[in-house]
Parts: sequence; C-alpha cells; structure tokens
Amino acid sequence: MNNRREFLKVAATGAVVLGTTNQFGLAAIADKKDAHAEAGKSRVVVARDAALHGAGGALDEKRVQGLLDRAIAHYTGRDNPVEAWKSLVPVGKVIGLKTNGLGGRGICTHAALVMAVAERLQQAGVKPGEIIVWDRNRRDLEVCGLTISTDPGKIRCYGSDVSGFEDQAEQWGTAKIRLSKILTRDCDMVIGLPILKDHSGAGVTFAMKNMYGVVDRPFDLHAGGCNPAVADLNCIPVIRNKVRFTIGDAMSSVYDGGPGFKPERLWQPNALIVGEDRVAVDQTAWQMIERKRAEVGMGTLEAVGRGPRYIATAADSAHQLGVNDPARIHLMEV
Repeated sequence: MNNRREFLKVAATGAVVLGTTNQFGLAAIADKKDAHAEAGKSRVVVARDAALHGAGGALDEKRVQGLLDRAIAHYTGRDNPVEAWKSLVPVGKVIGLKTNGLGGRGICTHAALVMAVAERLQQAGVKPGEIIVWDRNRRDLEVCGLTISTDPGKIRCYGSDVSGFEDQAEQWGTAKIRLSKILTRDCDMVIGLPILKDHSGAGVTFAMKNMYGVVDRPFDLHAGGCNPAVADLNCIPVIRNKVRFTIGDAMSSVYDGGPGFKPERLWQPNALIVGEDRVAVDQTAWQMIERKRAEVGMGTLEAVGRGPRYIATAADSAHQLGVNDPARIHLMEV
C-alpha cells in the first residue's frame, strides 16, 4: 500500500478505512485497572509487535493500527479504541500532530502511524478540518510520505514555511526563540509523534527535543548537549500547555550516529512509547537506546560524552516538566 496515496485519501475524505475492530487482543486486557493502578506515578506504555515489519522491511499498516489501539487501550484502561480516544482529546478543538522528518527517509515519523492516529481522532468526533499534521517545512513532511494540503475543510498538512513564525520572541531561561504560528494560533492541542533517534550532541532525541521543530532558530539551542535548552524550551507556556500527549514512534530507530539516517545503525524496536509526561517518555526512550547499545557492545551515552542530561534538568525543581526517576514511573510493557 502506498503511504502517499493513502494519505491523500485521508486529506480528501477525512478517513482511511483501516478497520474499527481490533485484531490484536484488545478485548483480552487482563486488568483494565492496571493503567491507573499506581496512583501518583507517571504512566508510560511501551507497546510492541514483533511482526510489525513485513517482507522487505515494509510496515504492515493494519498492524500499526492494532499496535496503536493496544497502546492507547492500556494507557486509558478502555478496551474500545474510540472510547479510549474520547477520553484523551477534546471535541470541537483543533488537534495538531507534530511529526519529525528531519532525519530524512528511513528515520522519520512513519506515515502509517500518522494515518492511524488521524483515523481514530475522527472516529472520536474530531472533524477532518480540525486535524493538522505539521512539521518544520514541506521537505520534512514529504520525506515522511505525507502530502501538503491547506484545504480548511479537510485534514491539513503543512509546515512553518507556510504559516510563518510569531514576530515576538518567547523566552524561558536560555531559550529565546520565535514560535511557529501553527502552534501558537492554529492548534488547541498538540500530540507529539517523534521518531526515536540517537543524537550526536544531545544523546537522545524524542518527545521534548521534537519541539526544536516548532522554533525559528533551533541551531541556537544546541550548546552544552542541548542542556538546559531542551528543558527550557519545553517550559515556554504555549509548549508546556498545548503539547499534551506523546505517541512516540519507536517502530524504527538509530542507536548511534544520529540524528540523520545511518542504515548501518538502524534497528527495529517495533514499538510505540505513549504517555502524557514528556520527561518520563524520554527517560523510557533513553533506556531503550541504552539497552540496544549494550546489546551490540557499545558504551553508554554517558560514557561516550553524550548523556542526555536535559532529561534530568527537565525533571528538576526549576522546570517540573515531569519525572525521570524510574521509581516514580509506572511503566507498562504490552
């Protein structure tokens, strides 16, 4: 199935027929209360499907939908995918889906995930014209297999090269930047759809660093391994308040040599990492990369001078963006 062709169907009709019944065991969740069992802890779900990639490495789009459904069901404690989504997103508001295509083809947010999320949003009552798929620019969206569309009655897909940036800079700590008007004016709520990658400076790029794609001069925020800039940027009120949920794409990843595509360092975790706490999500993603590096005999990111220290900074008393202490994270692996 051609992802670009299928996304055009989404933009034209507001739906991709991926099916509303689950084929991957949603009804068999052992304990619905598990999602809320540890009060006071940040919930993170890691959902996996070893059969996600078919012959030739291509994603099975039906299995992507099933994996998404399983992740959201466990996160919310609701078996029905539509009811689960209704508990997460408001109706009558514009929902932005912030992708990441900076790394180029091979290491960008998968179009199959974008389509699966868009399908469920619509079934939950979000109108096609209330969904915006966006990133830095046309190039970053097109490498994901997406097609630019600005028709207000359909699902829109465009970058900050279309919307522009605010004239007035926002500042929090070391981060003083101009924000994309897609974030400030067009969206009421944003769901981050980052791709899991190693990063040559920051160590790991995932939920929080995905926000570098919403500013006019991201290169100004790279000093010191992006610490404290990543944490400071996410504390800017409009980012802190509007970016409410992460559905992290860990279906493919690079564990070294990122953030660009390095085929010799590519691996397929076949996973989604889901949560509201951006710090806990990034902590979980970091450990996933570390386990892979250990598996292939590589040193830790800290040992090679690239520990993602911004994660701890984001959790400190000054930032309070979330938690990075594993004892305070309720991790569900499903």
